[in-house]
Amino acid sequence: MTDKTFVGLQNYKEILTNIEYFGVLKNNLYYFAGGLLQTMFALYFAVVLNSKLRGRNVFRVILFLPYIMHSVAIVFMFQALYNNQYGTLNALLDAVGLGSLQQDWLGNKKLVNYALAFVSMWKYMGLSMVIFLGSLQSIPHDLYEAARIDGASTFQQFWRITLPSIRRVMELLLLLTLTGALEAFEIPYIMMLGANGTDTFIIKTVEVAFQFKEVGLGSAMAVIMLIIVLIFVGLQRLLFKGGENV
Repeated sequence: MTDKTFVGLQNYKEILTNIEYFGVLKNNLYYFAGGLLQTMFALYFAVVLNSKLRGRNVFRVILFLPYIMHSVAIVFMFQALYNNQYGTLNALLDAVGLGSLQQDWLGNKKLVNYALAFVSMWKYMGLSMVIFLGSLQSIPHDLYEAARIDGASTFQQFWRITLPSIRRVMELLLLLTLTGALEAFEIPYIMMLGANGTDTFIIKTVEVAFQFKEVGLGSAMAVIMLIIVLIFVGLQRLLFKGGENV
């Protein structure tokens, strides 16, 4: 039987003071920023596709399709897109006369996390759009009719009717954006294996616990992630508290 020594808070101290462990959280910020952009684009497309647009069902399917695709297939597709030698993105830039913007998208440390966050944003935007669509379709049409009769512009209808009506859904999607950013794993891991400064907190946790066999340290990292989520959920609840009766 292996002897075990109680180390108290030593694991937490090690994580919080060692930039190698806690510092990788900065990479999760790329996914959080991408998630916010994803939510805004999803809301925009949901509003557009909730109108009487010809072929709207086709556009809905096209935008939702990336979400149901397997992450491995998406990674292979974007590896081909980002490849600096034969990649489609560089070829497209060259074809439109923007060859000076060609990059080694996955080899440049300043760009690689933006590139990976875009993949995540592209994959999950369809889910957010469908959630918004469901919420928008639950708003009584009579409200918009009354607003138009009173002379409200399209923007005023959106600001005064649509946004307050979907407030709860936006709160939910902000929470999903936060947790999704903290849980970013499959796309950066499959595409880069955490190389070139693409480690996320989950990748580092799995690496510490299973590759380096530091199970105690890995467990402490998981607890810290839980605490971070609880703190942000509490802050979010305070932020939206003022609109409880909306």
